[in-house]
Amino acid sequence: MKLRKVTAASAAVLALSLAATACGSDDKDGSGSSGGGKKITVGIKFDQPGIGQKTPQGYSGFDVDVATYVAKKLGYSEGQIEWKESKSADRETMLKRGDVDFIAASYSITPERQQQVDFAGPYLLAHQDVLIRADDDSIKSASDLNSKKLCSVTGSTSAQNVKDKLAPKAQLQEYPTYSACLTGLQNKVIDALTTDDSILAGYASQSQFKGKFKLAGLKMTNENYGIGVKKGSDLKDKINKALEDMVSDGSWQKAVDSNFGPANYKNEPAPKIGDVKS
Repeated sequence: MKLRKVTAASAAVLALSLAATACGSDDKDGSGSSGGGKKITVGIKFDQPGIGQKTPQGYSGFDVDVATYVAKKLGYSEGQIEWKESKSADRETMLKRGDVDFIAASYSITPERQQQVDFAGPYLLAHQDVLIRADDDSIKSASDLNSKKLCSVTGSTSAQNVKDKLAPKAQLQEYPTYSACLTGLQNKVIDALTTDDSILAGYASQSQFKGKFKLAGLKMTNENYGIGVKKGSDLKDKINKALEDMVSDGSWQKAVDSNFGPANYKNEPAPKIGDVKS
């Protein structure tokens, strides 16, 4: 009886060990190794048309195209990518906790963020700009925003930056979403909407808005979009190599054209890796 109990206990331990080993072999490659695991988890925006958007048909946008290309270069097929929503306020925490392997979510490289996470890239140089109605020729410089009704989403610093530094007489209007700002712009309740030009181009490229809006091309700030990884991860160098390949084989420009083209977005050339514009 005693022998049987020991044998049963040993069998149980062995079974648990085998189960743990099997589970370990299914883990995603979150350690920054060369890839090829069962899945990779990527953070993107779910609510930015043209950048990163979750739809009934799946995921779309420039950041999605970039992340998919990078993941494939790391050894993962499109079906092995697990997409996770990365809201702006959560991105550093998600990387530190290991919730995602990397984040491509209109993630501007800043000195403050670089203290917490590492960045590959930049892979896009965007600028703060304004979106105006297609028939509006009254805004050709930032100073022309004085006395104009300027919209941005609640909590954004974009409109306040304009008022503080460029057009002190601008009339700030806060709306809950960019879509609400677009409706106000279309109905002439507001005169301009401000945020990154890439985000504006994504919204303006939606089918219901095609031909109704245009970018003013003011280039009020530099926004260097990078791919965030956990501090010290060796994924950074591998992602940088993938980004260089994406530019050299033409996939980068193709992604720009397909996601931003309908808004006549005049994109900057693909930035060189490590060249962060201040």
